[in-house]
Amino acid sequence: MSDKIVLGIESSCDETGVGIVRLAGDGGMTLLADQVASSVDQHARFGGVVPEVASRAHLEAMVPTMERALDESGLSLSNVDAIAVTCGPGLAGALLVGVSAAKAYAAALDVPLYGVNHLAGHVAADTLQHGPLPPECLALLVSGGHTQLLKVEDLAGKITEVGSTIDDAAGEAYDKVARIIGLPYPGGPPIDKAARQGDPNAIKFPRGLTGPRDPKFDFSFSGLKTAVARWVEAREAEGKPIPVEDVCASFQESVADVLTAKAVRAAKELGIGTLVISGGVAANSRLSELARERCDQAGIELRVPRPRLCTDNGAMIAAVGAHVVAAGVRPSSLELPTDPGLPVDVVHV
Repeated sequence: MSDKIVLGIESSCDETGVGIVRLAGDGGMTLLADQVASSVDQHARFGGVVPEVASRAHLEAMVPTMERALDESGLSLSNVDAIAVTCGPGLAGALLVGVSAAKAYAAALDVPLYGVNHLAGHVAADTLQHGPLPPECLALLVSGGHTQLLKVEDLAGKITEVGSTIDDAAGEAYDKVARIIGLPYPGGPPIDKAARQGDPNAIKFPRGLTGPRDPKFDFSFSGLKTAVARWVEAREAEGKPIPVEDVCASFQESVADVLTAKAVRAAKELGIGTLVISGGVAANSRLSELARERCDQAGIELRVPRPRLCTDNGAMIAAVGAHVVAAGVRPSSLELPTDPGLPVDVVHV
């Protein structure tokens, strides 16, 4: 197979991403461009993503982001050999913008179109930094909308869910706790920053689904969020100040403890020697620190992509698209639908 240029488009939530990779004849990949336009500031005053606002932002940002990606790569649209686009899961209106754009570009350029899974893209992002995944690995996907343990055997089509959250995702819990203690949205970065000045043992917050009869590999963060809210309410009722740094550190310790303990346990029980942590929360300093410590103790290789690749971006979609192209998968139809609830085991549509 000769070298191919694969362009990826991401628009599942509040970031418009365009990435470009070169897929070599031997299957190797080189990242040529990664451009993102975020509408997060437009959602901050609402404390969460507003779907209609996100969709409008994608419409406005798509062409400028595409132009910046092409400039960064030094290529033109005529150099593109295939287009990959997130068709799910995500916000319905936001997905529609990206898929519509991808169809238009694919039709105009007469190149194959591949509808791919956003979640598979998060795992594929790691290959842009650390190279091919081993034949079998475990992925801990942690973001604002997803917290899942995935057994990955083939990024082009064989991903199995091992465990998932039964309520709030970890990133969602960060946003809700940030609102409770008066920190800005999105909650991950400000909580992580404040936690560095706090005592992680100051407050004993619960560890969800860690009892002997609880599901071994599933997660729950709704109870933790409620526990933080009740602790803060009780403190305020007593007229005492809220030790924000200690609350952040204790909350973050609970999240990181549960995530890493369950991930390492799953890897050991499944006999898997490599753990990949991906998604926006993978950029959290305590999560990566504790994961490194526990993986070293268990003899498990840990792979965490750099922060830029952890958040939603077009590069990760180009990467999973390149895996699908290399596997010789049949392209999607120009009637490609969007699927806001696309399951993780459906890598391409």
